Amino acid sequence: MPPTTATAHAPISPRDPRLAGWRAFLTAYSLVTRRLDDELRAETGLALFEYSALLQLAEAEGRRLRMSDLAQGIVLSRSGVTRLVDRLVRDGLVERCQCTSDGRGAEAVLTEDGLQRLRDAAAVHLRGIDEYYFEQVSDEDQAVVGRVMADVAEGLRRSWRSRP
Repeated sequence: MPPTTATAHAPISPRDPRLAGWRAFLTAYSLVTRRLDDELRAETGLALFEYSALLQLAEAEGRRLRMSDLAQGIVLSRSGVTRLVDRLVRDGLVERCQCTSDGRGAEAVLTEDGLQRLRDAAAVHLRGIDEYYFEQVSDEDQAVVGRVMADVAEGLRRSWRSRP
C-alpha cells in the first residue's frame, strides 16, 4: 500500500534502516541491467535500451509509436530517444515517419529487419532475466516485488501527470 501523505514527506536520516532496502534495490537494478546489457551487446550487438525500444515498437499497434510515447515507454528523455532512434534508423531496424494522427509529429516504425533482430535477441534477454532475476527470487517474493514496483511506478506516473 502506498504511504500516506504524512509519512511520504517525513524527513529521512542517512541512518534510517529503511534505506537498506532502497540501496539493495539500486544495487540489484544496476547489476542486473548492466549484465543484461553486456550480454545483449556481446551476443546480438544490441544495447538494452535498443532492445527495449524495439520491444515497445513490436508491441504497439501497427508497430509504430510517437517519439514521445516511445520515450515514455522506455523512460528516456525526448533528446535521448531521438539519438536512440537515429541509431536504429541508421541500422535499418526502425524508420522515422510522419505521425498518422498529427502531421506535425514523428513516429518510429519497426521494420521487418528490426522485428527479426528483436526476435533473435529475445532468447538472450529472456535467458538473462531467468538467470539473474527468476532464479534469485522466489515465486512468492516475485509477486510482492511486482506489486510494490507497480505501486511505485503508478504513484510516479500520477504525480507527473498532475505537474503543471
